[in-house]
Amino acid sequence: MQLSNPSQLLLRSDELLSADSILVVNFNCDGFAHQLRALNPQGNIYLFSYNFADGQFAKNQLSGANITTLVSHQLPEQKFDLVIYYYPKAKAEALMTLDNIRASINADARLLVVGEKKGGVKSIEKQLKGLAQGHKVDSAKHCQLYQYTDIELLAEFDISRYHKTFTLTHDIAGQNIECDIVSLPGVFNHGQLDDGTALLLDSLPGYPKAKSLLDFGCGAGIIASFCAKRNPKVKVTGLDVSALAGYATAQTFAANNIDGSVLLSDGLSEVDQRFDLIISNPPFHTGLKTDYKITERFFACAKDHLNRGGELTLVANSFLAYPEQLQAHFKHHVTLAKTKRFAVYQNR
Repeated sequence: MQLSNPSQLLLRSDELLSADSILVVNFNCDGFAHQLRALNPQGNIYLFSYNFADGQFAKNQLSGANITTLVSHQLPEQKFDLVIYYYPKAKAEALMTLDNIRASINADARLLVVGEKKGGVKSIEKQLKGLAQGHKVDSAKHCQLYQYTDIELLAEFDISRYHKTFTLTHDIAGQNIECDIVSLPGVFNHGQLDDGTALLLDSLPGYPKAKSLLDFGCGAGIIASFCAKRNPKVKVTGLDVSALAGYATAQTFAANNIDGSVLLSDGLSEVDQRFDLIISNPPFHTGLKTDYKITERFFACAKDHLNRGGELTLVANSFLAYPEQLQAHFKHHVTLAKTKRFAVYQNR
């Protein structure tokens, strides 16, 4: 399997990749873990990701390799000698994760940080300034690798310190609805109501007979929570590939006394039920790139998870070729609203 550029850069400095206990955070879906195991035949290796799909990939690819894969909203509560961190595109998420790492390492642990230049990996220099001693080890293939030692430890990591709680009030079909939202760094549009979701909420038709609703790509649970407040008889489910989003949605449901459920899933792979409504502001990025495969799979599977007469409603950037995808999987669809930036579509 072809290695990503960050993984290739790491392996150029393979002398740095040996330790008794190793944690790889935000790992790439490639063959790096096998290479790491070869360098550490007796070491304890853990792979951690916030991303459910990445976790499933690792579990499938590493069967028999004696490597532990973890998907959660925070790191395991144990100490590591070496942490390898693939730097994310969200700087606020990186700050939170670095604090989590500093609570999960031994006193003499080393931290390797690798990432793409255009993804902002250079920000690590400022983020760890005064907290660790480090330097850039290597640079190639548009990526950079840093090593840090003498890291200032944290006694514990409390994720609630990173909650961003805010109240949203929105008028939907003449009904003024207020929701308390709990968000986290790394969750879509952290700390605010984005314009696309606002247009979606403005455009939603009434659903007095609906009993079940799936918020696909739920983020902090904004859509599901407003829908549940609008019609308390609807049982809502929030679904996301991100464990951070799943955690945030659960906190949002609790803050609004909503009896909703949360599901981590790669697309609709973990869904075993049907819904009257599927509503979404679906993701269209993989890393830094636009990725139509996400919604292509979503549209292909969505009709199998709708009850008879059920409706799929979504908002998307106007430039995306979603009408063509919808046409391929549903006989009819309409545009409920459109601006220069966004459009709201619904199957009919």
